[in-house]
Amino acid sequence: MQNQVDQYIQQFKTGYFSPLGQMARLTEEVGELAREINHYYGEKPKKSNEELKTVTEELGDVLFVTISMANSLGIDLTEAFQATMDKFNQRDKYRFERKDGQIND
Repeated sequence: MQNQVDQYIQQFKTGYFSPLGQMARLTEEVGELAREINHYYGEKPKKSNEELKTVTEELGDVLFVTISMANSLGIDLTEAFQATMDKFNQRDKYRFERKDGQIND
């Protein structure tokens, strides 16, 4: 995914936005995702004249901007994700009730 996003961005003279610009864009996209979640699962239905968007579409937008930011900062998301999973698998191994019944001794 990172290569695909990079190929897309590299065709434009502008290239990647600044980290601050990307953070603003990510915040905007997360807000749009929150709005869709609220429409589908919350107490705020869409207005009849509002554009149809989906949670899937908004998650895709958040992912694209996240990948763009990682690319521009030289971050390998596979490595970052693995480090996060290692952390969760250690730190939070017994944080929640497990289906296998194991508990932290």
